[in-house]
Amino acid sequence: MRTAILDIGSNSAHLKVVDLEPGEPVRPIRSVKRPTRLAEAITRGGRIGPRASGRLSTAVAEALVAARDEGADELVAFGTAALRDASNRAEVVAGLAARTGVEPSFLSGVDEARLTFLAARGWYGWSAGPLLLADIGGGSLEIAAGDGTEPGFAVTLPLGAGRLTREHLPGDPPRRRDVKRLRGVVGEHLDDRLPDGPDGLWEGRPGEGPGAGRAVATSKIFAQLARSLRRRDAEGRRILRRKDLRDQIPRLARMTAADRTGLKGVSATRARQLLAGAIVAEAVMRRLELRRLEVCPWALREGIALRRLQQIGGPAPSVDDDIGHLLRPMPGPRSRLHCVGGVGAGAS
Repeated sequence: MRTAILDIGSNSAHLKVVDLEPGEPVRPIRSVKRPTRLAEAITRGGRIGPRASGRLSTAVAEALVAARDEGADELVAFGTAALRDASNRAEVVAGLAARTGVEPSFLSGVDEARLTFLAARGWYGWSAGPLLLADIGGGSLEIAAGDGTEPGFAVTLPLGAGRLTREHLPGDPPRRRDVKRLRGVVGEHLDDRLPDGPDGLWEGRPGEGPGAGRAVATSKIFAQLARSLRRRDAEGRRILRRKDLRDQIPRLARMTAADRTGLKGVSATRARQLLAGAIVAEAVMRRLELRRLEVCPWALREGIALRRLQQIGGPAPSVDDDIGHLLRPMPGPRSRLHCVGGVGAGAS
């Protein structure tokens, strides 16, 4: 089965085409990413404007062309927090469907956490022991933990780097009082939803003793923070240390977004969000008493691929059908697709 997974996120529409065969590993065929820049376009009232809607339609149309070129049999299209939580979501989705033939569905934040945990388990395997996962997106933060294929603990919080930057860090560089206020907001959310320390998430502590477990991070924000800090463990795996983050935050707060693009591995699309991401990452690590996080290359799209592979192989009663509502046949070519570029051209 050739499956096209289309993740419509706050910064880009990311297509991943994979081959899924029972008893075989997920086989990547093609990856395509096109900018949406939804996070920076959402108004304080939570609306996505027409220019951003145009960029979104163009990105989805281009992804569909790539999926058809690869002969995809089915499409899994979904929007994450930026689109899911938009106050005019219905209007934006209807326009997208009219222009491209794709009407994306949505996962809950908790389902995103569970599926991303499944991806991390698939990457590290059972030898990793218990896993703790943190994922900072544009609109939300997901945390999951457990010792099985599925997490025993999963939570989502409105602490995405794009959302927090838009709502709490209007300056460039931000004002010191705004940074301080944001730290307080993040701390309050974590105090309400997370335990104080790792107790209740798993037995033992990550990285302490054989089979003690592993604390991992996914998402571009985590990856770019890790690259900018240039830390790797003895095996060459990219890591984030809480001490480094704590020292880096004041430096990031003094920099403009343009300055941050000069840091190693930091893209222009996420430079402005990097400070908020660092504040959330450091606060999570402090709250859960984690000294370090290891960056995992697999995340939500790979988790969806693994879930679909479980289903194709003949799902047992224990396999959740949390992605069934996302599945669609591949839409056929439409003449309107040739016009979508014109919509996007006026949406820059």
